[in-house]
Amino acid sequence: MKTVAYHNLGCKVNSYEMDAMIQALRQKGYRIVPFEEKADIYIVNTCTVTNIADRKSRQMLHKAKKTNPEGIVVAVGCYVQSDAQAVEADSAVDLLIGNNRKKNLVEILESYFEGVMQESVIDINHTSEYEEMQLTTTAEHTRAYIKIQDGCNQFCTYCMIPYARGRVRSRRKQDVLREIEGLAAAGYKEFVLTGIHISSYGMDFKEDQEENLLTLVQAIDTVKGVERIRLGSLEPRIVTEAFTRGLAELKHICPHFHLSLQSGCETVLKRMNRHYTPEQYLNGVEFLRRAFVHPAITTDVIVGFPGETEEEFAAGRQFVETVGFYEMHIFKYSRRKGTKAAVMPMQVSEAEKTTRSGVLQSIEKRDSKDFRSYYLSKNVEVLFEEKKEIAGKEYWIGHTREYVKVAVPAHEKTLENQLVTGKIEGFLDDEIIIMQD
Repeated sequence: MKTVAYHNLGCKVNSYEMDAMIQALRQKGYRIVPFEEKADIYIVNTCTVTNIADRKSRQMLHKAKKTNPEGIVVAVGCYVQSDAQAVEADSAVDLLIGNNRKKNLVEILESYFEGVMQESVIDINHTSEYEEMQLTTTAEHTRAYIKIQDGCNQFCTYCMIPYARGRVRSRRKQDVLREIEGLAAAGYKEFVLTGIHISSYGMDFKEDQEENLLTLVQAIDTVKGVERIRLGSLEPRIVTEAFTRGLAELKHICPHFHLSLQSGCETVLKRMNRHYTPEQYLNGVEFLRRAFVHPAITTDVIVGFPGETEEEFAAGRQFVETVGFYEMHIFKYSRRKGTKAAVMPMQVSEAEKTTRSGVLQSIEKRDSKDFRSYYLSKNVEVLFEEKKEIAGKEYWIGHTREYVKVAVPAHEKTLENQLVTGKIEGFLDDEIIIMQD
């Protein structure tokens, strides 16, 4: 029995695909061991979203080869897809598998051991095939991430993902529902829809299929055993009055919406090739706040994009203060070789990026605590996930439907994967509110 160790880098889509690959290996009799141990096979599911991600991917490949020089090191995923020649030339790597070939991992591995090399890196930009995988369990015990589409057609000037993931390819609704039905029957209560650009779901289907993200969520809402549906990152333009009204009619939708902003300044958005204005973005936020009671709005923001002036940053800062996000993920712009932004003039210094990042982080910390404070003395529903020790005391930790982290003192009774409603009495720390015992 061959042993396999694995390491996953990158996004929730990568995590989903890693779970599917490990499930397939287990079904074929491979034994999974920790990545730090000596193994027969090492699988590194790589990421290429930034130059740093490429470097981390290389580091993990080299770590695997160092742990067992005789082991087979398999590089999988986005870094492979974006620069197959460089990966193939790396002496630490024995086998390459690109995107849309992960489902064939076991078959490719076994052919390799037989001395037969299969095609393992395809031209991702000229395929319309969605890579179908089905999970019966996931690494998490209460929440299941469900991949519903792959690829992106947006071509933001800072991003390599369309080149690594290809064009939009949507998963058939019946396959999504079949997977969720199986996982719900196995006890999973919360389902997070994920993909590279989930707002594009269905746009590649033929006219007779006529599916989109809303119709998919409406179908999932009827599945027995589903208690919560959470959406991954949304394109701001999808958030129309009709879309938000349709979501608000559903029983299980979580009022937690991640709308990717990147900048609150219109001229910066244009240089990024983002296809909306701050005004359009704010309209979407207002639609959500009319349709739901106190929805959580979260976002991503890039500071120090090429050419970002003090005036542009000030406009962006004012915009995020106007919105009042629950959480902001703030990134300092990082040059990505092969993108248009990497060769744009007026690159912003690292020192200035750090200063601007700090300004937004202060706003984020304040607004995030304000959002959590809303729940003090209110009853909330929490899905508890794990037991954790905090300041020498054990608590059960879970999340509200708005994805606010909640703790309750742990006793003998297990709360794992239980939905509990209780009153919030205060803050345990800056990020966790506490439920009455």
